[in-house]
Amino acid sequence: MKYGALQLLREALRGPAAWQPLWERRAPAAAYDVVVVGGGGHGLATAYYLARDFGVRRVAVLERTLVGYGNVGRNTTIVRSNYLLPENHYFYEDSLRRWRTLARELNYNIMYSPRGVLDLASSEEELLAYARRGNAMRLAGIDAELLDRAAVARFEPALDLDVPRQFAITGGLLQRRGGTVRHDAVAWGYARAAAQLGVHIIERCEVLGIARSGGRISGVETTQGFIGAERVALAVAGRSAELGRRLGIALPLETHLLQACVTEPVKPMLGTVLIYMFPGAGEVYVSQSDRGGLVFGGMLDGYPSMTQHGQVTRVRDVARALTALLPQVADLRLLRHWAGMNDMSMDGSPIIDRIEGELFLNGGWCYGGFKAIPASGHAYAELIARGRANDLIRAFRLGRFTSGHVLDEKGAGPFPARQ
Repeated sequence: MKYGALQLLREALRGPAAWQPLWERRAPAAAYDVVVVGGGGHGLATAYYLARDFGVRRVAVLERTLVGYGNVGRNTTIVRSNYLLPENHYFYEDSLRRWRTLARELNYNIMYSPRGVLDLASSEEELLAYARRGNAMRLAGIDAELLDRAAVARFEPALDLDVPRQFAITGGLLQRRGGTVRHDAVAWGYARAAAQLGVHIIERCEVLGIARSGGRISGVETTQGFIGAERVALAVAGRSAELGRRLGIALPLETHLLQACVTEPVKPMLGTVLIYMFPGAGEVYVSQSDRGGLVFGGMLDGYPSMTQHGQVTRVRDVARALTALLPQVADLRLLRHWAGMNDMSMDGSPIIDRIEGELFLNGGWCYGGFKAIPASGHAYAELIARGRANDLIRAFRLGRFTSGHVLDEKGAGPFPARQ
């Protein structure tokens, strides 16, 4: 339902008792055409596009906890398409185009903010690597601007390049259409839109196993009992390897933690997303939220883990990197911090494929999971509905690890030092 300004005000004044839930809480039906395992961004988007674009209406999304409680709500909200390899930059460009119109499509404000993503260089060699990346993007029709030191200073005055730094800023690569999106709004918007199309969203329903009959998948065993399904689609982010082991499927994935932090709110000071690699000392990426807090993160913790707990030592390292980049924020208090579970593949690129009969996998997103949601959801839905991968995801097959056709992006995206 669409509201005008006066109707929105009237609904707000009615109070919580009169508010309607975004989707119905329900028990599972006996069987579905497709069961999507995972109620995060990728799972919800897949269900939505299955119903909207491919006519598959008997769809259930099973979430082990609550919608939006996993990785879709544990990230730094950055969206961009500034990848080097064609297989990745075309895919993420499709996603970035979809982000720009998604609020209107879902009739839900996802707060897309094209404030720009600026990768900062600390040497002339790094700036040359950015030039290579930018040229590859421009040849693909993707916006990219190489900035020298003076242009960086004009674009983001908060950097104050006259302040002495251990590693000087020599320039940067800018993608103006990149920016941020409100993460929980993405989950809620897709969940509501999918439910309006008849998708069943079933929370607190953990998948325990896959049931087979006559050599074919017949459904899933869950904490709410058996649910029949003609097709099962996995989209569980950092839990892919764990779920694979439970189902008896070996996947070339490891789960690593990525720390993220938010400071107390301050007046607007940062107008873009900054990403900066410190030679031999890690990196930091930071933006300012609409509430005023600085949202920032850094490198992986460095060892496999599924705790989702913030690590004080890593938070200290990331905060040190932030204050080296922006000394003026050194006195801000840390409001909260958390860890997102990164589903790391061996080449830094995702896996979207049919892995057995009517069992499908969407995983291995490394650093790119949140920004990929719209493109991934649509392409995955097409694979499930039609049984074939489209051009955007054909290179993301699981079999590339045995054939040697890997996509060696190393999960970095903006970091040329890792290429």
